[in-house]
Amino acid sequence: MNYDVIIIGAGVSGSAVARELSRFRGKIAVFEKEMDLCEGTTKANSGICHSGFDAKTGTLKARLNVEGNQMMEQLSKDLDFPFIRNGSLVVALKGDSMEQLVQLQKQGTKNDVQGLEVLTREQVREMEPHISDEVIGALYAPTGGVVCPFGLNLALAENANQNGVEFSFDTAVEKIEPCDGMWKIETNKGVFYTKSIVNAAGIYADVFHNMVSETKLEIIPRRGDYCLLDKSVGPFVSKTIFQLPNEMGKGVLVSPTTHGNMIVGPTAMDVEDKEGTNTTQAGLDFLVEKANHTVTGLPIRQVITSFAGLRAHEKKGEFCIGEVEDAPDFYDCAGIESPGLTASPAIGKHLAKMISDKLELTRKEDFIETRKGILNPQKLTVDERNQLIKEQPAYGTIICRCEMISEGEILDAIHRPLGARTLDGVKRRTRAGMGRCQSGFCAPRTIEILERECNQEVNSIMKSGKHSPMILGKTKENPVGGIEE
Repeated sequence: MNYDVIIIGAGVSGSAVARELSRFRGKIAVFEKEMDLCEGTTKANSGICHSGFDAKTGTLKARLNVEGNQMMEQLSKDLDFPFIRNGSLVVALKGDSMEQLVQLQKQGTKNDVQGLEVLTREQVREMEPHISDEVIGALYAPTGGVVCPFGLNLALAENANQNGVEFSFDTAVEKIEPCDGMWKIETNKGVFYTKSIVNAAGIYADVFHNMVSETKLEIIPRRGDYCLLDKSVGPFVSKTIFQLPNEMGKGVLVSPTTHGNMIVGPTAMDVEDKEGTNTTQAGLDFLVEKANHTVTGLPIRQVITSFAGLRAHEKKGEFCIGEVEDAPDFYDCAGIESPGLTASPAIGKHLAKMISDKLELTRKEDFIETRKGILNPQKLTVDERNQLIKEQPAYGTIICRCEMISEGEILDAIHRPLGARTLDGVKRRTRAGMGRCQSGFCAPRTIEILERECNQEVNSIMKSGKHSPMILGKTKENPVGGIEE
């Protein structure tokens, strides 16, 4: 089968490129090796919309960060995903210099970040009463924000799909080579041909780049541990609070989330394993110790889960975006680490323009600009909610008690474009399982709904990937050599 463009990877960057390319007439597909969207770097993310002061002036990273930040608010309205412009603080601690904040402000101003202001310790405390006594001042960035990484990724992909982009899951690219003026892509599901390729494969982007180019790329998996705290302590801080950045990144942050929790993290450790998303006790202890320098009285006992993600760090520290010099029509979207989530809408525009110009694609007149997310009954008035339940009784059955998620919302998550087929797929779309009990109550009921609605055997329901079955079989059937009746 022939395509105009095949995008490798359905994370936030690949989905952003897909959405922008869907503005044009062409045959476009996204190949994703996992069973769902948002299964790689994007799923384990701080969820911060960075203002853009810390990226080196003149870099692609700095330009696309600021552009993406400026796009985010309108995009959240168009595509209906959670975003809050809550502002951010970069704090200087005892032993640091206020001059470091001044230099960061100057760099941010050169990057076209608006409203930057250096604050005294007293001004910071007025904003954040729980700020540590070690804080001597801060750089305030009012354009900073928080965004739901799942929400953004899902919204971009669903809108791209609405506009004709094909998504093929459980499709692993195995080999890429030029063939008669096209690119030949061999996958576990057959062979495909395309005029152009977008390499948005996250930590695996170097693998595909190095298949086609003599100039080699090295992507280093950089693991970051996080702690997520219960909603009861979500208001502990109102701004996203960073420490001064260093060569490993922006350091450990403390921030509210769009859903009312509080997040602490990440650590930064380079690892060799591209699947090494395990947390470590040392890593979690480190981030808690670092966060305690920023705020006082950190309610760390309210942690409801910890997790780790891998950032795709390119050793030069820059985004690798554009046509590969010795591989015409092969476009890298690689090294997309922080602030990649913020920059993703701008990355999509940037690459889509390059590709559409090269292929001479024409714009659609019937492009669908907006998308509606899953209905949240909690945002309705009592009368509106009662009417909804009367018309659709599933919205009156609560499946997840922690987050108050109804069966109606889960049904929407399953049956909408690119619908959920796994437990984590439902969780990322609805938050069923993201509350205090971490799916201890709702998982069995969600599995029953997936079994019924997707017409699957119960032991084929996965948590996330294809090797993560939730149920092996019925205990009295002795499915895996267990105890006989």
